[in-house]
Amino acid sequence: MNKINCLIVDDEPIARDIIKTYCAHLPYLNVLASLGNALEAKTFLFQQKVDILFLDINMPVIDGVTFLKTLKNPPQIIFTTAYKEYAIDAFELAACDYLLKPFSLERFIVAVDKAMERIKPITSSQTEQVEVPTENFVFIKADGKIFKIRFDELLYAEASGNYTKVVTAQQTLLPAMTFSSFEELLPKSTFLRIHRSFLINKSKIDHIEGNRLFIGKTEIPIGSNYREGFLKELGLGS
Repeated sequence: MNKINCLIVDDEPIARDIIKTYCAHLPYLNVLASLGNALEAKTFLFQQKVDILFLDINMPVIDGVTFLKTLKNPPQIIFTTAYKEYAIDAFELAACDYLLKPFSLERFIVAVDKAMERIKPITSSQTEQVEVPTENFVFIKADGKIFKIRFDELLYAEASGNYTKVVTAQQTLLPAMTFSSFEELLPKSTFLRIHRSFLINKSKIDHIEGNRLFIGKTEIPIGSNYREGFLKELGLGS
């Protein structure tokens, strides 16, 4: 995965350090700089490509909301503030998310996931153009054996710690490979990530009901961060 370039702008050094520490937990985030005011950030944005901007609102000279209004092509914005009352302004400016201080690492990751979902369509469409059709099967190792899994028989996969639960029409396997490693083996046009822990074969969907879908009698949740992109892939998006 390409690194996602991040910029932190907050007038409080402690707040900047917290975000930097949270970013360090996610190896695909690359913090380019951590700045104390919006004017420094404006100069920085002229010089560097930034994907995600963590932006405080209540700052001296120029507040975060006013600063965002001055940007022609802003990156994905995640506001970080101690004040609830700016939320409406933030979302009117199409901010990706709004983190109310103090926020947890879990809540931070949710915000980053939202930003990644907005960034990803650009990168995935680029990779799809160069994607060459390959075999219609994959080999995976489980229980001391090697299994040939045909894509048209694979129903869904579920993250399970350092393993991945692979469910086909005939059997369930538990190879010792991470969920993301298994996802890399599958054609993106057919297999869609619909939740942090689930990948599904879209040709096997029986029906969708609210925030869940059914493959046969199996009910699989649709994560709120993935729903919009998933429906677009099915041709049902706005």
